[in-house]
Amino acid sequence: MTRNDPRPSRRTVLGGAALAAFSMAAGTGTAEAGTKTTWPTEFPLPDGWLPEGITIGSRPYAYMGSRANGAVYRTDLRTGEGRVLYPGATGTATIGLKLDRDGLLYMAGGGGGTARIVDSRTGELLRTYQLTTSTPTFINDVILQGDRAWFTDSRNPILYGVRRGHSGEVRVLPLTGDWVQLPDVNNANGIVGTPDGRGLIVVKSAPGTLYHVSLKTGEAKQITLSGADSVVNGDGLVRIGHTLYVVQNRLNLISVWDLDRTLRTATLRRTITDPRFDVPSTAARYGNRLYLVNARFTSPQTPETTFNGVAVSL
Repeated sequence: MTRNDPRPSRRTVLGGAALAAFSMAAGTGTAEAGTKTTWPTEFPLPDGWLPEGITIGSRPYAYMGSRANGAVYRTDLRTGEGRVLYPGATGTATIGLKLDRDGLLYMAGGGGGTARIVDSRTGELLRTYQLTTSTPTFINDVILQGDRAWFTDSRNPILYGVRRGHSGEVRVLPLTGDWVQLPDVNNANGIVGTPDGRGLIVVKSAPGTLYHVSLKTGEAKQITLSGADSVVNGDGLVRIGHTLYVVQNRLNLISVWDLDRTLRTATLRRTITDPRFDVPSTAARYGNRLYLVNARFTSPQTPETTFNGVAVSL
């Protein structure tokens, strides 16, 4: 997940001046200072939260969505304390989410086929986009790249581009080239921008492959993996320069890959594991740490199930 070019103002969404207090980096937080060792490396979420996505901006706050009702929880990374920012609504979900530098949260709506925009300061729902009415659909993750927020659909070979800070037509980008959509499994999942800002990298959870996608044409070129056969169960992605972090949820690990400059090959450098991992789904960077939420997909998904987030060193 990358720093991007300057963003459109939120003025056209809110009808007012942008909030100077927010200077959020796209994707994961990329604060210049390292996280302090006294900051907690584990923090609780409400029981029954059913987390999936996490995003962090330039300030030390993590935002985590709920599959239970689409709510968003905000945690102060310095203390581990948090609160519900956006209450959500019955019948909705928030899967992946990203915080823009102007303070807008872009949220993937899962099986509802939606994208929503929430003010990260007030928790106000500003806009809802119905990206698709196809059945099945699962709007899974989102990345901020150029002038759009790009959403993956795990059940259809399509990316959706929502204008950032603006209302307007949603761009529909069919995936072509090497992309082969598989039935009855999660296909496109995590997504990040390429180092040059001209394309996207998408992980297909099953069978566990990476693709370089052209933003102009939608052509997907499979990235050859060296050092491992696949990134099976690949979920959230984080990119720092030419290093790609792939959260492989049910394997309870993060695989770390070196991307070549042509994005044709990814070479496995190492893996990160931790006894606190309990099916982590996505990750976000702040300072010298990756913060992850434990989705606990293999545990009972009930209102009484406990959930948390954890941090590991880069």
